[in-house]
Amino acid sequence: MSILVYGKTLHVPTSVYPEVLNKIMCQPAHYTPNDSESHGFLNYICPGSTMALAILTPGWLRSSVEAICTQAVSWRLTTSTLRHLMLTSIMRSQKKSDHLERTASVLRREVVAAAKVCGTTDESPSVKSLHLLVADTNFSFKAGQWVDFFIPGVSVVGGFSICSSPRLLEQERMIELAVKYTNHPPAVWIHNKCALNSEVAVRVGGEFFFDPQPTDAPRNLVLIAGGVGINPLLSILRHSADLHRERAERGNGYEIGTITLFYSAKNTSELLFKRNILDLVNEFPEKIACRLYVTKQTTQISAELKPYIMEGRMTEKEIRDHISTETLFYICGPPPMTDFFSKQLEKNHVPKEHICFEKWW
Repeated sequence: MSILVYGKTLHVPTSVYPEVLNKIMCQPAHYTPNDSESHGFLNYICPGSTMALAILTPGWLRSSVEAICTQAVSWRLTTSTLRHLMLTSIMRSQKKSDHLERTASVLRREVVAAAKVCGTTDESPSVKSLHLLVADTNFSFKAGQWVDFFIPGVSVVGGFSICSSPRLLEQERMIELAVKYTNHPPAVWIHNKCALNSEVAVRVGGEFFFDPQPTDAPRNLVLIAGGVGINPLLSILRHSADLHRERAERGNGYEIGTITLFYSAKNTSELLFKRNILDLVNEFPEKIACRLYVTKQTTQISAELKPYIMEGRMTEKEIRDHISTETLFYICGPPPMTDFFSKQLEKNHVPKEHICFEKWW
């Protein structure tokens, strides 16, 4: 059904009943059936306000709003928070650069889960990582996917790749995001207003992921990252390490091949998670390798990083040397970089199904 609120046309599933709307839209709401109800037309009026909802109800519409509404009672968030989360998730943005607009055709999970901020870290001068507790056991993701990020009081929905592994969520109900500062409202909130125990909500989406099954054939991975494009690739790298640990401990499970990370940033201070990456390289020297590139380095490179650092841009030849029939390529970075390497791989006869890339961010 469609709802007209302050001139905005929203979409809500027919199955949303008055008592649910009472909890989300206003408290209390007055339900006024009219002669058109048999044709799917209902009125909702919030006493003490000028907000009236005119609701048209074609039965074909089913959207993620239903998931929000049916879970509203169990979220234990404030009414204003729930109202905001519902409205921002169902209003179609008029800005082409908006996350919801860019990813409108991308598959999403139905679960919208409440999350609580339990820690933040400055990963670089411009990037802050966010640690979120997601208690809902129905919430899950595949390594490489992103979340719709709903913030109370912020009318824009964010979209951020998860950089932690699925194992961390399974064991500790935690996910990690890393967000670069921009003037985009969700990024501004994360950098300037986010505090411990802040409440948000998240929903998983995305078709860029690595999720091998135990009986799948071993694959080598080449991960090509630029800037904050490291986020989904770090999730894949961490997941690959977890799979290798699991096989070593149990003697079964998916057998991962080799993983090579090519990662470029402006300078070493903007190479995110470099210590985590090197820890994995040192833990699995026969499985994981990395080459880190800096394009505008002006300070001396530390002794710890120097063996892994290349000054200048990564080249097509370096990537081409890793082509094989057993290798999958995952690329995430600035769109020009992503376009260049994906096209070069195709020119070198890598099957399209072996080239995965994410560039909406």
